[in-house]
Amino acid sequence: MAKIIAFIPARFSSSRFPGKPLAPISGKPMIQHVYERAQTCLELDETYVATDDQRIYACVEGFGGRAIMTVKNHPSGTDRIAEAAERLNLGPYDIVVNIQGDQALFHPSILTDLIRSLSKNSTIPMSTLMYEIQQDKEIQDPNNVKVVVDANGYALYFSRLPIPFVRDKDSRPHYYKHIGIYAYHNKFLLTFTKLPCGKLEEIEKLEQLRALEHGFKIKVIETRFDSTEVDVPEDIIEVERQLAQSKSPGP
Repeated sequence: MAKIIAFIPARFSSSRFPGKPLAPISGKPMIQHVYERAQTCLELDETYVATDDQRIYACVEGFGGRAIMTVKNHPSGTDRIAEAAERLNLGPYDIVVNIQGDQALFHPSILTDLIRSLSKNSTIPMSTLMYEIQQDKEIQDPNNVKVVVDANGYALYFSRLPIPFVRDKDSRPHYYKHIGIYAYHNKFLLTFTKLPCGKLEEIEKLEQLRALEHGFKIKVIETRFDSTEVDVPEDIIEVERQLAQSKSPGP
């Protein structure tokens, strides 16, 4: 049986939000919210935080979690978890789940959907998630990455701009937001991190485009659960509001 291991990449340095993983959200550091949600996914055999910072490492150990120290100069979170996966000597078809450390409210069931596509088909190198956008303002927001897929659910392109473009204004397409949580067969994860950066990846600043540019397929699973990301400190207000709402008793 293949192992299924989740990694949460977390670095302290950030131009827009330094120390983001340790930012308090309703009395807990953000990284703890993410870790505890991952722990409720029954498919996961183990969960680790992959970090380059001793403060984050100590925080994770402090709340009883597992952490792995990595080198500092990784260009992306994917490279960071690849180092952590190598440290654990995972097999080629073990499944590595990459959970973004700024998604403190993700619904654990989306991990189940994400993992299922790879566990049923060893030829799929990686998978990710999309959510149908409900609010028009999110379509224009470049922080909300959009994705279009083919008839079999494989990604055609990811962009910060609204895609598809609407030529005839009387038509209303469905827009899908990319939820930046991934699953990889470990064999492909190690291949991916050795690929050169693509031109489109460099332009859009979206590392998943590297896979498409080099001819690899990305399976995209539609989820009915959105996931609010924390990009800047002000986003914590919205996350705390949603968290409080989810804990409120029903009518």
